[in-house]
Amino acid sequence: MLIIWSIIVVLPMLWTLMTSFKTTKEIFASPFALPAEWNFENYVSAWTEYDIGGMFFNTILVVGFALVIVMVLGAMCAYVLARFTFPGSKAIYYLMLAGLTFPIFLAIVPLFFILKNIGLLNTLPGLTLTYVAFALPFTVFFLFAFFKGLPDEIQEAAYVDGAGEWRTFFQVMLPMAKPGMASVAIFNFLGLWNQFLLPIALNTDKSKYVLSQGMASFASSAGYAVNFGALFAAVIITITPVLIVYVIFQRQLQGSVSQGTMK
Repeated sequence: MLIIWSIIVVLPMLWTLMTSFKTTKEIFASPFALPAEWNFENYVSAWTEYDIGGMFFNTILVVGFALVIVMVLGAMCAYVLARFTFPGSKAIYYLMLAGLTFPIFLAIVPLFFILKNIGLLNTLPGLTLTYVAFALPFTVFFLFAFFKGLPDEIQEAAYVDGAGEWRTFFQVMLPMAKPGMASVAIFNFLGLWNQFLLPIALNTDKSKYVLSQGMASFASSAGYAVNFGALFAAVIITITPVLIVYVIFQRQLQGSVSQGTMK
């Protein structure tokens, strides 16, 4: 079953990669044959002529900044809620969990007017803040269990050695939650990189399109007159960062799963 599932997943990716080197005429004439010439003209065309390069840069900026902000804020929030008891701590935690149940499409209209009123509509910073807001509840929920399970003795030892709250968090407790941080970073990266509804509603300036918007616009721009070779090349460009991130952090992801099962 695993072999069958692997074939189902891998073959479409290999076919997409092979097709990205073909011309549109070759794709329609022999979709499963090897390309007559292996060249990178489709990639150059997608990157320059169809501005995939600009959209790629916009996506890197938005997702990169959003990921850093949400990981720092989410880790700090989860640490405080997991390790300290204060009036309203449970209410804050349950409000965070409630954010996981809130459908994105219900917030589109309020978000539109909020960003418009503060001057961030159709801007990359506005889209970044929106990404942070929607990724924060999941990040807090995921990291809460990791910080909750860390030994109290280590935190107390840091206090005895004279470390303050900030130093204890950043130099002692946060490194111990590294597997959880890596796991939630991967999930957030995948979710933000593939986000479509938020940018399509809140970022209508074509010069500031992200890849998900650009791919949809590219595919529907001219019907059957689309340069399908360049389109498949754009698909490969879009999914490559996701594969790279997963390959780099897969050991951390496996470690966090095994750590959770051992607990």
